[in-house]
Formats: sequence, C-alpha cells, structure tokens
Amino acid sequence: MNMFDVAGKRAIVTGASRGLGFAMAQALKEAGASLAIISSSDRVYTAAGELGAHAVRADLGDLKELERGFNDALCALGGVDILVNCAGMTRRYPCEEFPIEDWQRVIDVNLTATFRLCQLAGHEMLKTGHGKIINVASMLSFFGGWTVPAYAASKGGVAQLTKSFANEWASHGINVNAIAPGYMTTEINTDLRADKVRNDEIVMRIPAGRWGTPDDMKGITVFLSSPASDYVNGAIIPVDGGYLGR
Repeated sequence: MNMFDVAGKRAIVTGASRGLGFAMAQALKEAGASLAIISSSDRVYTAAGELGAHAVRADLGDLKELERGFNDALCALGGVDILVNCAGMTRRYPCEEFPIEDWQRVIDVNLTATFRLCQLAGHEMLKTGHGKIINVASMLSFFGGWTVPAYAASKGGVAQLTKSFANEWASHGINVNAIAPGYMTTEINTDLRADKVRNDEIVMRIPAGRWGTPDDMKGITVFLSSPASDYVNGAIIPVDGGYLGR
C-alpha cells in the first residue's frame, strides 16, 4: 500500500480560487482525489476549470451561505473524506482604531466558518468512521502580530479549535490537524513584501533564506490527507522555512 495514496478520496477545499488554497487543492488532485472547491470569488469557476473540480461560490462569512455551499459540494462529490479549511482574510488597523465591523468579519470568515465547516464535515465523517480535516492556522497562532488583532485572535482560535475537535474525534477515526504557514508569497502579504525594511527583517530570520511559496504547502497537505498521518492528531504544523526555530 502506498501510505500517501488519496486516490478516490473526496475532498472539499475552501479558499481554493488562488494562492495557498489553490496549491493545496492542486496537490490533492495530483494525488488522485476528486475535488469540490468553495470560494466567495468569481475566480472559483476559473480555478475549478484548471483543477478539474466542482465549483461552489459562497460567502463563508454568512452561515446560511456557508451551509448551502457545503451541501452543494457534498452533493457534487457524493460524500466527503477530506476537508481543507483554507479560506481566510485580514484587515489592518492600529488596535485602538480597529473597527468592530471589520473585527467581526475577520472572526466570521477565519474562525466561525472553520468551526462550522468542521462540524458539518464531522457529521458526515462520524457516520463512516474515517476522515481527514486540515485547518490553516498561521504564524500568528503563535505570535501577536502588528495591527492585525482580529487575524491574530482568529488564527489563535483555529489552533485551539483544531485541538478541541481532535480530542473528541480521534477515537472515531477522524484526524483533525492544522498547518501554520510561515511568510508566504501570496496576495495577503503584498504590502508586507513591498516594505523593504520588514521584508529584509523577515528573510533574515528564516533559516531557509526565502519566503515560502504556495507549492511549499503541497507535500504537507497530501501527508495530512493520507493514511501516512493516521496517528497524527491535534497537531499545529509549521511550514515556515524554520522561522519559529530561529
């Protein structure tokens, strides 16, 4: 048996219209899984065409939309074996000026949606006695960040939520883990990379000597989706070029 085999598995990936989510979905497709991808962007249709996936457009910050989107993906696949929660967003303001509306939106998309999608997928996985759930945490699951209190709070919550679900579901054949990407060359970090001072500070701390790329997420995604990770539960795994160890 190929312990990294996910051929024939049914995967739902959120936030897969671009960036890290697209690469994670692509890794699963390349490893043989069938896919449904969910995004709030119209680009979900283009991405689905490139991936050979079923496209679902839904605003995950709206619980009714989220549930409709999940059910659409579930029906298209005929079930779910793998859930990847990659959809996320941020807003930047000094803490004392952070608008409560932006706080709520970030929490809804990054944390509440992750909780509800885990719950919905879990209902299906508990019936079959197996399943793999991968949440996307962050370096800010460990650090506080700067001008991103809502993002830091949401990603700290994702890490704890991952452990909580794993505690209850590991004995039922469901693995719940999280990947904590380091500094990645994605749209969310465009402004940060453009700041030469901050960019240089970041790269100097990364032992690998470079920012990560979406492709760096592929191997860990397949690992956590496959039988190779059957005894990995509640882990928050950094993919950061060694940043946390510096």
